[in-house]
Amino acid sequence: MNKVNINRKQDILFVGVGGQGTILASDIVSEVALALGYDIKKSDTLGMAQRGGSVTSHVRIGPIVYAPLVSKHEADIIMAFEKLEAARWVNYLSPNGTVIINNYALPPLSISLGMAKYPDDQSILDSYFRLTRKVFMVDGIQEAVKLGDVRILNVFMLGILSIVLPYKYDEKLWKNCISSHVPPKVIDINIRAFERGREVGNSVYI
Repeated sequence: MNKVNINRKQDILFVGVGGQGTILASDIVSEVALALGYDIKKSDTLGMAQRGGSVTSHVRIGPIVYAPLVSKHEADIIMAFEKLEAARWVNYLSPNGTVIINNYALPPLSISLGMAKYPDDQSILDSYFRLTRKVFMVDGIQEAVKLGDVRILNVFMLGILSIVLPYKYDEKLWKNCISSHVPPKVIDINIRAFERGREVGNSVYI
């Protein structure tokens, strides 16, 4: 398969909480990039992931990539599966980068106990608008529920991401990689989630 013309690296930061499929999403993106012939480096961090703790995955793609971690102010794309996680990582976005935020809040224990305050949506959006106008908040949970399973949120979000990335046109490759990472009995619903994500991506990003 011929490489897509990426003139420079693509740094992607996935952030979410345990149980949202953050790592699986970044694994699929990495496989797509590898199938296209690119070098990739990836690093995952799982806090108390099983208890809803923070989960991050750094994915760096390019002709040659030397280090796995995205540096501050260098993420071309931040994909946030939870809104507070989006707020925490704003300093990593590059100027004029792209942010995709799932409109979902899972307050940590410190907020639930009243020790801190959960930021409102406008504060989160404004923190990114200082850097870019490419900020998109989508109702991913709602879309996943409509399709029949909240667990397909991550693949729905990948559908949106596939519109943003420079190799977005190779839809068949994306679907093949998704199918190889999920159990056979849920391939169909995951493919539908990916297709719906692409529809939403085309409506808000293009």
